[in-house]
Amino acid sequence: MTIRTLRDYGQHYRPRMACLKNVEVFVVEMQDPKSGVKGADQKLNVTIIPHVINGQDILAWIVTKMKVTTEEAQAFGTMLVAYGYIYPLQNHRKLVLVPDSTLYRFQTPYFWPVQKFPAEDIDYAIYLARRNIRKKGMLEPYEQQHYDNLHKWMNPKWDFIVMQATEQYKASKERKKPDRVVLDCQERAYWIVHRPPRRTHSAMDYGLDRLIDPNAEEVLTFDMVRRTNIFLTQALMRSAVKSSVSLTAFVKYVTTHHNHDPFLTTPVPSNPWITDSDEFWQLNSRSVDIPTKLSVERWVLSFWELISDPRGRVDFKLFLKKEHSAENMAFYEAAEEMRWGAASAIPEKSQFIFNTFLKPGAPRWINIDGRTMGLTVKGLVVPHRYVLDAAQTHIFLLMKKDTFYRYLKSPVHKDMQKRALVPAPHVFTDAQLEANVRNRNPGISPILLWQQEEEEKAAAAAAARPIDVKAMVATNKLDRK
Repeated sequence: MTIRTLRDYGQHYRPRMACLKNVEVFVVEMQDPKSGVKGADQKLNVTIIPHVINGQDILAWIVTKMKVTTEEAQAFGTMLVAYGYIYPLQNHRKLVLVPDSTLYRFQTPYFWPVQKFPAEDIDYAIYLARRNIRKKGMLEPYEQQHYDNLHKWMNPKWDFIVMQATEQYKASKERKKPDRVVLDCQERAYWIVHRPPRRTHSAMDYGLDRLIDPNAEEVLTFDMVRRTNIFLTQALMRSAVKSSVSLTAFVKYVTTHHNHDPFLTTPVPSNPWITDSDEFWQLNSRSVDIPTKLSVERWVLSFWELISDPRGRVDFKLFLKKEHSAENMAFYEAAEEMRWGAASAIPEKSQFIFNTFLKPGAPRWINIDGRTMGLTVKGLVVPHRYVLDAAQTHIFLLMKKDTFYRYLKSPVHKDMQKRALVPAPHVFTDAQLEANVRNRNPGISPILLWQQEEEEKAAAAAAARPIDVKAMVATNKLDRK
């Protein structure tokens, strides 16, 4: 069996960091020029890559050397790939041993997991920055997400990271193309193992810092015992929610949203997918003047439901203008545009937000506490898309806990409740449904909806822009002349 055979190379067969030193001996024997896996030069695109092996040869060598079945050999080979001893040349994200002509290479010992140094975030940030420079911003989705998170966490060090990445990129261009391709594949395989994509199982059993030293036995110290004792004490003191309480909350949520769920309640006036009548879409479109009573009732459920509905947000803005606090919603929307907008527009948007909402004496100055204001203004020195999170959360909670409940009691909301439409349900016979299908009318074009949304955003931005009194006075003087 596999366990019995691996005892010749070390201790028991366990895929743990503590026994990877024994796997290292096995991998070194696999690379032996005489008795190891035979490799050859392989042309990849237009570059000749040396010492390339394929999955069939690896599997055959493991079966012959360890005297095991094909299934056991493939499981052991997959473990070698998952831990980064062997890496695929083409499909880097598929960390399994494929028993066919798939190309692999042995990883250099510098990137083996038995090394003592952990995979640091700053090294990963430098690697992603260098890859971003080489790819001209075309990173993979999971790499772009890691890149954005590291940019947010390491914002004070980002100039140093970009400088290191630029220098390494310039140094790599002086190497020969085969060496450059091989080194890029090695680094990418290393970070796939240590920083895998989301929903991908990682073979490494440590988090941001390595918890197990593969070259030394773990010794319990007084500090480790003390920390464990504190953690277990806090875990025992932590309150737990009973299943009855959770089920009661779930039933309450379903009961509250029952009338607003089209799967539980028939849509009014009718289901457009069945009756082929687009009146439901017309009554619930984003640019409707008077919403339905069901939509207005949904605004009362929570503040998030209110601002998630574009029509409800317009009604809430009208109330804020009467309360002389429209700058709160304007700042919240500006922060949302900065977070989800283009990265090239962040400096310009940050300067506009500072001059409009945060600068002392700004035309639409927002009222937040001094600590949050200081952190936000300090972060705008080197702006990024998450620099306004603290101030935006403060404004959101302020509107949620205070302004939202005053809005529900205001004449604006009560007047909208009176004016809200209550559409009469459609009653179609089977013959009428068939006739509706035959006389089908085209729906609203998505391009027209997009154009309407862009026009509404432009009008809202123009209305939220501060008024230049001096320019207005100068214009009036010219008109009089």
